[in-house]
Amino acid sequence: MTTTPVTGTPGSSQRTAPALSGRVWTSIVLVGLVGQLAWTIENMYLNVFVYDTITDNPAVLALMVAASAVSATIATMLLGAASDRVRRRREFIAIGYVLWGLTTATFGFLSVDGIRELAAVGDAVVLTVLAVILLDCLMSVLGAGANDAAFNAWVTESTVPANRGRVDSVLAILPLLAMLIVFGALDGLTQAGAWREFFLLIGGATSLVGVVAWFLVRDPVTVTPLPGGYFSAVVAGLRPSAVRQNPTLYVTLVCLAIVGTSTQVFLPYLIIYIQRTLQIDGYAIVLGTVLVTASVLSVLGGRLIDRFGKVRSITPAVAILAAGLILMFFARDMVPVILAGIVMMTGFMLSIATLSATVRDHTPTDRVGSVQGLRMIAAVLIPMVAGPFIGAAVIVGAAETYVDLGVEKQVPTAWIFLAAAAVLVVAILPIRALIRRTAA
Repeated sequence: MTTTPVTGTPGSSQRTAPALSGRVWTSIVLVGLVGQLAWTIENMYLNVFVYDTITDNPAVLALMVAASAVSATIATMLLGAASDRVRRRREFIAIGYVLWGLTTATFGFLSVDGIRELAAVGDAVVLTVLAVILLDCLMSVLGAGANDAAFNAWVTESTVPANRGRVDSVLAILPLLAMLIVFGALDGLTQAGAWREFFLLIGGATSLVGVVAWFLVRDPVTVTPLPGGYFSAVVAGLRPSAVRQNPTLYVTLVCLAIVGTSTQVFLPYLIIYIQRTLQIDGYAIVLGTVLVTASVLSVLGGRLIDRFGKVRSITPAVAILAAGLILMFFARDMVPVILAGIVMMTGFMLSIATLSATVRDHTPTDRVGSVQGLRMIAAVLIPMVAGPFIGAAVIVGAAETYVDLGVEKQVPTAWIFLAAAAVLVVAILPIRALIRRTAA
Protein backbone atom coordinates (compact mmCIF):
# COMPACT_ATOMS: atom_id res chain seq x y z
CA MET A 1 0.00 0.00 0.00
CA THR A 2 1.23 3.48 -0.78
CA THR A 3 0.85 6.51 1.41
CA THR A 4 -0.35 8.93 -1.25
CA PRO A 5 -3.71 10.45 -0.24
CA VAL A 6 -6.66 10.09 -2.59
CA THR A 7 -6.90 13.70 -3.73
CA GLY A 8 -4.85 16.59 -2.47
CA THR A 9 -3.18 16.28 0.93
CA PRO A 10 -4.61 15.99 4.43
CA GLY A 11 -2.89 19.17 5.36
CA SER A 12 -4.30 21.22 2.52
CA SER A 13 -6.23 24.38 3.22
CA GLN A 14 -9.38 23.88 5.22
CA ARG A 15 -10.75 27.29 4.20
CA THR A 16 -11.11 26.84 0.43
CA ALA A 17 -13.23 23.74 0.01
CA PRO A 18 -13.98 23.17 -3.69
CA ALA A 19 -17.68 22.94 -4.48
CA LEU A 20 -19.15 19.58 -5.42
CA SER A 21 -21.49 19.39 -8.40
CA GLY A 22 -25.23 19.02 -7.95
CA ARG A 23 -25.04 15.55 -9.49
CA VAL A 24 -22.47 14.42 -6.92
CA TRP A 25 -24.46 15.86 -4.00
CA THR A 26 -27.65 14.26 -5.31
CA SER A 27 -25.91 10.90 -5.57
CA ILE A 28 -24.44 11.23 -2.07
CA VAL A 29 -27.76 12.13 -0.48
CA LEU A 30 -30.09 9.84 -2.46
CA VAL A 31 -27.97 6.71 -2.60
CA GLY A 32 -26.64 7.30 0.91
CA LEU A 33 -30.04 7.96 2.49
CA VAL A 34 -31.87 5.02 0.94
CA GLY A 35 -28.95 2.76 1.82
CA GLN A 36 -29.31 3.92 5.42
CA LEU A 37 -33.05 3.19 5.29
CA ALA A 38 -32.16 -0.42 4.52
CA TRP A 39 -29.47 -0.45 7.22
CA THR A 40 -31.95 0.99 9.73
CA ILE A 41 -34.17 -2.00 9.09
CA GLU A 42 -31.23 -4.36 9.48
CA ASN A 43 -29.61 -2.71 12.48
CA MET A 44 -32.64 -1.71 14.55
CA TYR A 45 -36.05 -2.77 13.28
CA LEU A 46 -34.99 -6.32 12.54
CA ASN A 47 -34.17 -6.58 16.24
CA VAL A 48 -37.65 -5.29 17.09
CA PHE A 49 -39.17 -7.74 14.57
CA VAL A 50 -37.41 -10.68 16.21
CA TYR A 51 -38.20 -9.39 19.72
CA ASP A 52 -41.92 -8.91 18.98
CA THR A 53 -42.62 -11.94 16.80
CA ILE A 54 -40.03 -14.63 17.60
CA THR A 55 -38.08 -14.35 20.89
CA ASP A 56 -37.09 -11.81 23.56
CA ASN A 57 -33.73 -13.48 24.24
CA PRO A 58 -31.06 -10.71 24.01
CA ALA A 59 -28.40 -13.29 23.15
CA VAL A 60 -30.28 -14.06 19.92
CA LEU A 61 -30.24 -10.37 19.00
CA ALA A 62 -26.52 -10.15 19.76
CA LEU A 63 -25.80 -13.29 17.70
CA MET A 64 -27.78 -11.92 14.76
CA VAL A 65 -25.93 -8.60 14.87
CA ALA A 66 -22.55 -10.34 15.11
CA ALA A 67 -23.26 -12.74 12.21
CA SER A 68 -24.39 -9.81 10.09
CA ALA A 69 -21.24 -7.85 10.91
CA VAL A 70 -18.96 -10.73 9.94
CA SER A 71 -20.81 -11.25 6.66
CA ALA A 72 -20.77 -7.55 5.82
CA THR A 73 -17.06 -7.21 6.56
CA ILE A 74 -16.04 -10.18 4.40
CA ALA A 75 -18.24 -8.91 1.57
CA THR A 76 -16.76 -5.42 1.78
CA MET A 77 -13.21 -6.74 1.63
CA LEU A 78 -13.93 -8.99 -1.35
CA LEU A 79 -16.13 -6.62 -3.35
CA GLY A 80 -14.11 -3.51 -2.45
CA ALA A 81 -10.99 -5.11 -3.92
CA ALA A 82 -13.02 -6.30 -6.92
CA SER A 83 -14.27 -2.79 -7.65
CA ASP A 84 -10.68 -1.54 -7.36
CA ARG A 85 -9.55 -4.11 -9.87
CA VAL A 86 -12.17 -3.31 -12.52
CA ARG A 87 -11.87 0.42 -11.73
CA ARG A 88 -15.64 0.75 -11.59
CA ARG A 89 -18.06 1.59 -8.75
CA ARG A 90 -21.37 2.29 -10.52
CA GLU A 91 -22.24 -1.31 -11.42
CA PHE A 92 -21.53 -2.52 -7.89
CA ILE A 93 -23.73 0.23 -6.45
CA ALA A 94 -26.67 -0.11 -8.84
CA ILE A 95 -26.93 -3.90 -9.13
CA GLY A 96 -26.12 -4.34 -5.46
CA TYR A 97 -28.93 -2.01 -4.39
CA VAL A 98 -31.48 -3.86 -6.54
CA LEU A 99 -30.57 -7.23 -4.99
CA TRP A 100 -30.29 -5.68 -1.52
CA GLY A 101 -33.86 -4.44 -1.79
CA LEU A 102 -35.16 -7.83 -2.88
CA THR A 103 -33.64 -9.60 0.13
CA THR A 104 -34.96 -6.92 2.48
CA ALA A 105 -38.47 -7.47 1.16
CA THR A 106 -38.16 -11.21 1.78
CA PHE A 107 -38.16 -10.71 5.58
CA GLY A 108 -41.86 -9.93 5.31
CA PHE A 109 -42.55 -13.56 4.44
CA LEU A 110 -40.82 -15.06 7.50
CA SER A 111 -42.85 -16.03 10.57
CA VAL A 112 -42.92 -18.73 13.24
CA ASP A 113 -46.29 -19.95 12.00
CA GLY A 114 -45.06 -20.10 8.42
CA ILE A 115 -41.95 -22.05 9.40
CA ARG A 116 -44.10 -24.39 11.53
CA GLU A 117 -46.21 -25.22 8.50
CA LEU A 118 -43.17 -25.90 6.34
CA ALA A 119 -41.14 -27.88 8.92
CA ALA A 120 -42.82 -31.01 10.18
CA VAL A 121 -40.15 -31.58 12.81
CA GLY A 122 -37.97 -29.34 14.93
CA ASP A 123 -38.54 -26.29 17.09
CA ALA A 124 -40.30 -23.70 14.92
CA VAL A 125 -38.86 -20.81 16.94
CA VAL A 126 -35.29 -22.06 16.57
CA LEU A 127 -35.77 -22.69 12.85
CA THR A 128 -37.26 -19.22 12.38
CA VAL A 129 -34.32 -17.64 14.20
CA LEU A 130 -31.90 -19.56 11.95
CA ALA A 131 -33.82 -18.48 8.83
CA VAL A 132 -33.77 -14.83 9.91
CA ILE A 133 -30.04 -14.94 10.69
CA LEU A 134 -29.19 -16.57 7.33
CA LEU A 135 -31.31 -14.08 5.40
CA ASP A 136 -29.82 -11.25 7.44
CA CYS A 137 -26.33 -12.42 6.47
CA LEU A 138 -27.30 -12.49 2.78
CA MET A 139 -28.83 -9.04 3.06
CA SER A 140 -25.68 -7.77 4.78
CA VAL A 141 -23.43 -9.20 2.05
CA LEU A 142 -25.38 -7.41 -0.68
CA GLY A 143 -25.76 -4.18 1.27
CA ALA A 144 -22.12 -4.06 2.30
CA GLY A 145 -20.91 -4.69 -1.24
CA ALA A 146 -23.12 -1.97 -2.69
CA ASN A 147 -22.98 0.63 0.08
CA ASP A 148 -19.93 0.11 2.28
CA ALA A 149 -17.54 -1.06 -0.43
CA ALA A 150 -18.58 0.60 -3.70
CA PHE A 151 -20.51 3.68 -2.56
CA ASN A 152 -18.03 4.67 0.15
CA ALA A 153 -15.11 4.20 -2.24
CA TRP A 154 -16.96 6.37 -4.77
CA VAL A 155 -17.46 9.10 -2.15
CA THR A 156 -13.76 9.06 -1.26
CA GLU A 157 -12.78 9.42 -4.91
CA SER A 158 -15.37 12.15 -5.53
CA THR A 159 -14.16 14.39 -2.68
CA VAL A 160 -10.96 16.05 -1.45
CA PRO A 161 -9.64 16.67 2.08
CA ALA A 162 -10.90 20.26 2.13
CA ASN A 163 -14.56 19.27 1.74
CA ARG A 164 -14.69 15.87 3.42
CA GLY A 165 -15.64 17.20 6.85
CA ARG A 166 -18.77 18.70 5.31
CA VAL A 167 -19.54 15.60 3.24
CA ASP A 168 -19.01 13.18 6.12
CA SER A 169 -21.10 15.30 8.46
CA VAL A 170 -23.95 14.90 5.95
CA LEU A 171 -23.28 11.18 5.62
CA ALA A 172 -23.22 10.88 9.41
CA ILE A 173 -26.75 12.26 9.76
CA LEU A 174 -28.22 10.02 7.07
CA PRO A 175 -28.64 7.03 9.43
CA LEU A 176 -30.59 9.24 11.81
CA LEU A 177 -32.65 10.80 9.04
CA ALA A 178 -33.39 7.28 7.85
CA MET A 179 -34.53 6.35 11.35
CA LEU A 180 -36.71 9.47 11.42
CA ILE A 181 -38.33 8.60 8.09
CA VAL A 182 -39.01 5.05 9.22
CA PHE A 183 -40.42 6.21 12.57
CA GLY A 184 -42.57 8.90 11.04
CA ALA A 185 -43.88 7.10 7.99
CA LEU A 186 -43.71 3.39 8.72
CA ASP A 187 -43.65 2.83 12.48
CA GLY A 188 -47.44 2.54 12.47
CA LEU A 189 -47.10 -0.60 10.34
CA THR A 190 -44.84 -2.25 12.92
CA GLN A 191 -47.17 -1.23 15.74
CA ALA A 192 -50.05 -2.87 13.85
CA GLY A 193 -47.96 -5.98 13.19
CA ALA A 194 -47.95 -5.35 9.42
CA TRP A 195 -44.35 -6.46 9.04
CA ARG A 196 -44.81 -7.78 5.51
CA GLU A 197 -45.89 -4.39 4.17
CA PHE A 198 -43.12 -2.74 6.20
CA PHE A 199 -40.33 -4.83 4.65
CA LEU A 200 -41.85 -4.68 1.15
CA LEU A 201 -41.90 -0.86 1.16
CA ILE A 202 -38.28 -0.48 2.28
CA GLY A 203 -37.08 -3.25 -0.01
CA GLY A 204 -38.92 -1.76 -2.98
CA ALA A 205 -37.45 1.70 -2.34
CA THR A 206 -33.92 0.27 -2.13
CA SER A 207 -34.27 -1.62 -5.42
CA LEU A 208 -35.75 1.45 -7.12
CA VAL A 209 -32.78 3.61 -6.11
CA GLY A 210 -30.50 0.92 -7.49
CA VAL A 211 -32.12 1.45 -10.88
CA VAL A 212 -31.82 5.24 -10.53
CA ALA A 213 -28.16 4.94 -9.49
CA TRP A 214 -27.36 3.23 -12.78
CA PHE A 215 -28.17 6.47 -14.59
CA LEU A 216 -27.20 8.97 -11.85
CA VAL A 217 -23.81 7.83 -10.55
CA ARG A 218 -20.71 8.54 -12.63
CA ASP A 219 -17.36 6.95 -11.84
CA PRO A 220 -14.74 9.63 -11.06
CA VAL A 221 -11.69 9.86 -13.27
CA THR A 222 -9.44 9.52 -10.21
CA VAL A 223 -9.90 5.73 -9.95
CA THR A 224 -6.33 4.39 -10.00
CA PRO A 225 -5.34 1.04 -11.57
CA LEU A 226 -4.82 -1.70 -8.99
CA PRO A 227 -1.35 -3.29 -8.93
CA GLY A 228 -0.85 -6.96 -8.12
CA GLY A 229 -3.32 -9.82 -7.99
CA TYR A 230 -6.89 -9.80 -6.67
CA PHE A 231 -6.45 -11.92 -3.55
CA SER A 232 -3.26 -10.05 -2.74
CA ALA A 233 -5.31 -6.86 -2.82
CA VAL A 234 -7.97 -8.34 -0.51
CA VAL A 235 -5.47 -9.00 2.29
CA ALA A 236 -3.02 -6.18 1.52
CA GLY A 237 -4.33 -3.95 4.29
CA LEU A 238 -3.92 -6.69 6.91
CA ARG A 239 -0.17 -7.00 6.41
CA PRO A 240 2.22 -5.48 8.98
CA SER A 241 4.01 -3.64 6.18
CA ALA A 242 0.80 -1.78 5.36
CA VAL A 243 0.50 -0.64 8.98
CA ARG A 244 4.10 0.63 8.94
CA GLN A 245 3.53 2.54 5.70
CA ASN A 246 0.23 4.10 6.79
CA PRO A 247 0.38 4.52 10.59
CA THR A 248 -2.04 7.46 10.78
CA LEU A 249 -4.70 5.51 8.87
CA TYR A 250 -4.51 2.57 11.27
CA VAL A 251 -4.50 4.69 14.42
CA THR A 252 -7.63 6.39 13.12
CA LEU A 253 -9.21 2.99 12.46
CA VAL A 254 -8.47 1.96 16.05
CA CYS A 255 -10.25 5.09 17.28
CA LEU A 256 -13.18 4.33 14.98
CA ALA A 257 -13.41 0.77 16.31
CA ILE A 258 -13.56 1.91 19.94
CA VAL A 259 -16.14 4.63 19.32
CA GLY A 260 -18.20 2.22 17.23
CA THR A 261 -18.08 -0.47 19.92
CA SER A 262 -19.27 2.05 22.48
CA THR A 263 -22.33 2.97 20.43
CA GLN A 264 -23.19 -0.66 19.67
CA VAL A 265 -23.46 -1.41 23.39
CA PHE A 266 -26.74 0.52 23.49
CA LEU A 267 -27.89 1.16 19.91
CA PRO A 268 -29.40 -2.28 19.11
CA TYR A 269 -31.55 -2.00 22.24
CA LEU A 270 -32.40 1.72 22.09
CA ILE A 271 -35.92 1.51 20.69
CA ILE A 272 -36.83 -1.34 23.02
CA TYR A 273 -35.38 0.60 25.98
CA ILE A 274 -37.42 3.74 25.30
CA GLN A 275 -40.59 1.85 24.46
CA ARG A 276 -40.53 -1.01 26.98
CA THR A 277 -38.23 0.02 29.84
CA LEU A 278 -39.10 3.71 30.13
CA GLN A 279 -42.63 3.02 28.85
CA ILE A 280 -42.77 6.33 27.00
CA ASP A 281 -45.87 6.13 24.84
CA GLY A 282 -44.70 8.92 22.55
CA TYR A 283 -41.34 7.32 21.89
CA ALA A 284 -41.62 8.21 18.19
CA ILE A 285 -41.87 11.89 19.22
CA VAL A 286 -38.80 11.48 21.41
CA LEU A 287 -36.76 9.88 18.66
CA GLY A 288 -38.01 12.30 16.01
CA THR A 289 -37.09 15.37 18.07
CA VAL A 290 -33.69 13.95 18.94
CA LEU A 291 -32.87 12.96 15.38
CA VAL A 292 -33.91 16.24 13.75
CA THR A 293 -32.09 18.41 16.28
CA ALA A 294 -28.96 16.27 16.36
CA SER A 295 -28.87 16.15 12.54
CA VAL A 296 -29.00 19.94 12.25
CA LEU A 297 -26.25 20.31 14.86
CA SER A 298 -24.13 17.72 13.06
CA VAL A 299 -24.38 19.49 9.69
CA LEU A 300 -23.42 22.79 11.32
CA GLY A 301 -20.58 20.98 13.05
CA GLY A 302 -19.34 19.69 9.70
CA ARG A 303 -18.44 23.21 8.65
CA LEU A 304 -16.48 23.66 11.87
CA ILE A 305 -14.69 20.37 11.25
CA ASP A 306 -13.48 21.60 7.85
CA ARG A 307 -12.54 24.97 9.32
CA PHE A 308 -10.61 23.85 12.42
CA GLY A 309 -9.38 20.46 11.20
CA LYS A 310 -10.65 16.93 11.57
CA VAL A 311 -8.16 15.61 14.12
CA ARG A 312 -8.56 18.66 16.37
CA SER A 313 -12.32 18.06 16.31
CA ILE A 314 -12.19 14.42 17.44
CA THR A 315 -11.67 15.10 21.16
CA PRO A 316 -14.61 17.51 21.64
CA ALA A 317 -16.87 15.27 19.54
CA VAL A 318 -16.09 12.20 21.66
CA ALA A 319 -16.46 14.26 24.85
CA ILE A 320 -19.98 15.30 23.76
CA LEU A 321 -20.86 11.65 23.12
CA ALA A 322 -19.59 10.65 26.57
CA ALA A 323 -21.59 13.41 28.24
CA GLY A 324 -24.73 12.30 26.42
CA LEU A 325 -24.28 8.69 27.50
CA ILE A 326 -23.99 9.73 31.15
CA LEU A 327 -27.05 11.96 30.85
CA MET A 328 -29.05 9.11 29.29
CA PHE A 329 -28.31 6.94 32.31
CA PHE A 330 -30.12 9.39 34.58
CA ALA A 331 -32.92 10.44 32.20
CA ARG A 332 -36.31 8.81 32.80
CA ASP A 333 -39.08 11.11 31.58
CA MET A 334 -39.74 12.34 28.06
CA VAL A 335 -38.14 15.80 28.21
CA PRO A 336 -34.91 14.71 29.98
CA VAL A 337 -34.59 11.79 27.56
CA ILE A 338 -34.98 14.16 24.60
CA LEU A 339 -32.32 16.54 25.92
CA ALA A 340 -29.90 13.75 26.82
CA GLY A 341 -30.57 12.04 23.50
CA ILE A 342 -29.75 15.20 21.56
CA VAL A 343 -26.38 15.48 23.29
CA MET A 344 -25.64 11.77 22.83
CA MET A 345 -26.61 11.51 19.16
CA THR A 346 -24.91 14.79 18.23
CA GLY A 347 -21.68 13.55 19.78
CA PHE A 348 -22.13 10.21 18.04
CA MET A 349 -22.56 11.75 14.59
CA LEU A 350 -19.74 14.28 14.99
CA SER A 351 -17.37 11.55 16.24
CA ILE A 352 -18.14 9.31 13.28
CA ALA A 353 -17.89 12.24 10.83
CA THR A 354 -14.47 13.37 12.03
CA LEU A 355 -13.01 9.87 12.13
CA SER A 356 -14.51 8.81 8.78
CA ALA A 357 -13.22 11.94 7.06
CA THR A 358 -9.76 11.35 8.56
CA VAL A 359 -9.79 7.79 7.20
CA ARG A 360 -10.59 9.15 3.72
CA ASP A 361 -7.74 11.67 3.95
CA HIS A 362 -5.21 8.90 4.60
CA THR A 363 -6.58 6.32 2.15
CA PRO A 364 -3.99 5.25 -0.48
CA THR A 365 -5.00 6.11 -4.05
CA ASP A 366 -4.63 2.58 -5.38
CA ARG A 367 -6.54 0.84 -2.56
CA VAL A 368 -9.66 2.95 -2.09
CA GLY A 369 -12.02 -0.02 -2.40
CA SER A 370 -9.79 -2.31 -0.36
CA VAL A 371 -9.57 0.21 2.48
CA GLN A 372 -13.34 0.01 2.81
CA GLY A 373 -12.79 -3.54 4.08
CA LEU A 374 -10.46 -2.19 6.77
CA ARG A 375 -13.02 0.47 7.61
CA MET A 376 -15.67 -2.23 7.94
CA ILE A 377 -13.50 -4.17 10.36
CA ALA A 378 -13.12 -1.04 12.48
CA ALA A 379 -16.58 0.49 12.08
CA VAL A 380 -18.76 -2.62 11.82
CA LEU A 381 -17.13 -5.99 12.57
CA ILE A 382 -15.45 -5.18 15.88
CA PRO A 383 -18.23 -2.88 17.17
CA MET A 384 -21.12 -5.12 16.13
CA VAL A 385 -19.51 -8.28 17.47
CA ALA A 386 -18.27 -6.86 20.77
CA GLY A 387 -20.78 -4.10 21.50
CA PRO A 388 -24.11 -5.98 21.44
CA PHE A 389 -22.71 -8.82 23.56
CA ILE A 390 -21.48 -6.31 26.14
CA GLY A 391 -24.95 -4.77 26.12
CA ALA A 392 -26.61 -8.19 26.36
CA ALA A 393 -24.42 -9.14 29.32
CA VAL A 394 -25.36 -5.92 31.11
CA ILE A 395 -29.06 -6.49 30.39
CA VAL A 396 -28.98 -10.08 31.63
CA GLY A 397 -27.06 -9.02 34.72
CA ALA A 398 -29.61 -6.34 35.58
CA ALA A 399 -32.51 -8.79 35.07
CA GLU A 400 -35.15 -6.08 34.58
CA THR A 401 -38.49 -7.31 33.24
CA TYR A 402 -42.03 -6.25 32.42
CA VAL A 403 -45.26 -8.23 31.95
CA ASP A 404 -46.90 -8.28 28.51
CA LEU A 405 -50.27 -10.10 28.33
CA GLY A 406 -49.32 -12.20 31.31
CA VAL A 407 -45.88 -13.07 29.95
CA GLU A 408 -42.78 -11.77 31.72
CA LYS A 409 -40.25 -10.33 29.26
CA GLN A 410 -36.70 -9.11 29.80
CA VAL A 411 -36.03 -5.46 28.95
CA PRO A 412 -32.87 -3.35 28.49
CA THR A 413 -31.48 -1.42 31.45
CA ALA A 414 -30.09 2.11 31.76
CA TRP A 415 -26.75 0.59 32.71
CA ILE A 416 -26.04 -0.03 29.01
CA PHE A 417 -25.31 3.69 28.66
CA LEU A 418 -22.71 3.70 31.44
CA ALA A 419 -21.20 0.55 29.96
CA ALA A 420 -20.95 2.37 26.61
CA ALA A 421 -19.27 5.34 28.32
CA ALA A 422 -16.77 2.99 29.96
CA VAL A 423 -15.83 1.56 26.56
CA LEU A 424 -15.44 5.08 25.19
CA VAL A 425 -12.79 5.88 27.81
CA VAL A 426 -10.47 3.40 26.08
CA ALA A 427 -10.38 5.73 23.05
CA ILE A 428 -8.36 8.34 24.96
CA LEU A 429 -4.98 6.74 24.22
CA PRO A 430 -5.33 6.27 20.43
CA ILE A 431 -6.89 9.74 20.09
CA ARG A 432 -3.87 11.27 21.86
CA ALA A 433 -1.55 9.24 19.61
CA LEU A 434 -3.43 10.47 16.54
CA ILE A 435 -3.14 14.09 17.66
CA ARG A 436 0.60 13.74 18.29
CA ARG A 437 1.16 12.04 14.95
CA THR A 438 -0.70 14.64 12.88
CA ALA A 439 0.88 17.52 14.80
CA ALA A 440 4.39 16.24 14.14
